[in-house]
Amino acid sequence: MVASCKDQLKQVAICLQRSPCVMIERHTPKECVTNEELAGELPDLCKAQLATFLDCKRGIVDMRKRIRGNGTLSTGKYDEQYRKLSEGEFDPREEMKKLKTLNSNQKQ
Repeated sequence: MVASCKDQLKQVAICLQRSPCVMIERHTPKECVTNEELAGELPDLCKAQLATFLDCKRGIVDMRKRIRGNGTLSTGKYDEQYRKLSEGEFDPREEMKKLKTLNSNQKQ
């Protein structure tokens, strides 16, 4: 994968792992994104991050961005958080609180 989209991908993955669709209803992240019914219930923050990731992926093949670059390279900011969520080292209640906090901050 191109290094410029890794941070956005990890943001989307973390947000999806924290979403009620995955945490409570026990769907896979792929089901939550592809199923229209489930996608409508995703938090706005996850939808915004998914849109950002898709724009980044689109920028990879955009000839206008080939010269000046698609964006900054991965900073590794979300690597540890992504690893913990992937390996199951988290408290579900705490993750739900974080998602609610992030989602409420975005609406203000």
